[in-house]
Amino acid sequence: MARKCYVTGLGSTAGNNRSHSWHATRRTFKANLQKVRIVDEKGHTKKVLVSTRALRSGLVTRA
Repeated sequence: MARKCYVTGLGSTAGNNRSHSWHATRRTFKANLQKVRIVDEKGHTKKVLVSTRALRSGLVTRA
């Protein structure tokens, strides 16, 4: 299972670590995902990964 938001599709993005000398090494920025029980469109309860942005904005209904 990929670490991706069930609702928005938000996942990890890539970027650079920057040292004091401005040397760049690759890194990943991980999404803030929480495992929650939600009620989907059909009325079924399922346990999925949802981003905190989607939880705060009310895009999901928790079970």
